[in-house]
This record gives sequence, structure tokens and C-alpha cells, in this order.
Amino acid sequence: MKNNKIRVAIADDHAIFRRGIVSLLENNEDFEVVLQASNGQELIDNLEATRPEVILMDLQMPVLDGIRATKQI
Repeated sequence: MKNNKIRVAIADDHAIFRRGIVSLLENNEDFEVVLQASNGQELIDNLEATRPEVILMDLQMPVLDGIRATKQI
């Protein structure tokens, strides 16, 4: 049987916020969190391996912010 879950990546420098979003999404059978990142560079470095369909990203993060990361994606 094919997995029809929506593959989600989350990028936020606040670990507590990230865990909260992951918890909400994992309680919904339609979503699968495939990547968690603490900054935009970490997200970009892992995109190819995880291939998310949706990215939830904070705009203000260290190393590489969400706006610059979005431009690179």
C-alpha cells in the first residue's frame, strides 16, 4: 500500500516550538514530519535526502534566515 502522507519539514531555531509543531502534526494521520532543522542552512543541507512536500519555516533564524533559505530553495 502506498504511503499518502504529506511529507513535512520544519525549520525553526526554537526547539520547544519545533517539538510542539511536530507533536501536532504527528497526531494527524495525514502528515509525516521528515525533517527538523534549527536554521535555514541545516534545512537546505538535508532537503535532498528527505524530499519534503511542505516546508514550515521561521523567518528569523541564525546562520541562514528563512527568507534567504527560501530564495535558495
